[in-house]
Amino acid sequence: MNILSVFEKAVAKEASDIHVVPGYYPALRINNQLLYLRDEGVITETDSGSLPKMLLNEHQKNFFSENKEIDFGYTHDKTRFRINLYITRGLCAGSFRIVPTIIRTIRELNLPELFYDFTTYRQGLILFTGPTGEGKSTSLASIINELNVRDSRHIITIEDPIEFLYPAARSIISQRELLQDTLSWSTSLKSVLREDPDVLLVGEMRDYDTIQSVLTVAETGHLVFSTLHTGSAVEAINRIVDVFPSHQQNQVRNSLASSLIAVVSQRLLPTVSGAGRVPAVEILLNKPSVSSLIREGKAFQIDNVIETSESDGMILFEKYLLKLYTTGHISRDTAHQFAIRKNIIHKLIQ
Repeated sequence: MNILSVFEKAVAKEASDIHVVPGYYPALRINNQLLYLRDEGVITETDSGSLPKMLLNEHQKNFFSENKEIDFGYTHDKTRFRINLYITRGLCAGSFRIVPTIIRTIRELNLPELFYDFTTYRQGLILFTGPTGEGKSTSLASIINELNVRDSRHIITIEDPIEFLYPAARSIISQRELLQDTLSWSTSLKSVLREDPDVLLVGEMRDYDTIQSVLTVAETGHLVFSTLHTGSAVEAINRIVDVFPSHQQNQVRNSLASSLIAVVSQRLLPTVSGAGRVPAVEILLNKPSVSSLIREGKAFQIDNVIETSESDGMILFEKYLLKLYTTGHISRDTAHQFAIRKNIIHKLIQ
């Protein structure tokens, strides 16, 4: 197997991911289906073992040797990859996400027009949630680049690793990669306030320290974007609160109620035509009724607010599925398969 040849075939076939696992053929993910590159041959121990030597610098090699896994960015022939090398049954393997060279606009990605409103805020927290590979980073990149080309701001990103590379425009963008440009999330987030930021993108709110720092930055007059791996807007709020010890949770709820702007839960769904995938979202906006429920610890009631507040720009995930189904973008089976609340989708789509 020639990994550079696999890179080039993946780009030519417009794949989203590459999987390299010893004992298997190299695999490309295209429209959420795996395509095996049988002409590259079955991946041997030697093939996969050469990946760290080819792709990592000395510091990264030492980190990988000690930790048995590593995330990093890599560029080949003007194409950027987000790579995770890991160990499986004692052998090296890798997953490679292909990062588009051109950052598409909110409209080009078929995202709601409401996302343009997110670029007009000066402070607060906007969260994107959903499983890995559902387009969160792509959506956030489109929003950040909208700010980049329109406004003069200092935008700082802290990522693991850096994915999209932003073009020079009206804003200044400082992109920082974990291990390469900063030693830890907590260190970078503590120093970010001394770097005169207007906008901050934190790749992921992973733990207590990260979440606490992000809330602090959002409360001190900055616009912050970040992600969480949760299934719905309500789960995102609960996840943030539950990270903290019980004696701090009231304070965190108050902080979140005052700083939160919106939570977007996103999935990418197969289209009826089979050509690509279409985004489906749930949108929670922090209106007074929502902030009151957050403060009172009644997040379980927020779904009802979302469901009855479409006129304010909110939308329940199942209502968005209904919209995609009635406009012919997705099938009935897809709507039922991807629904978060099965009882609601059965009522909406018989």
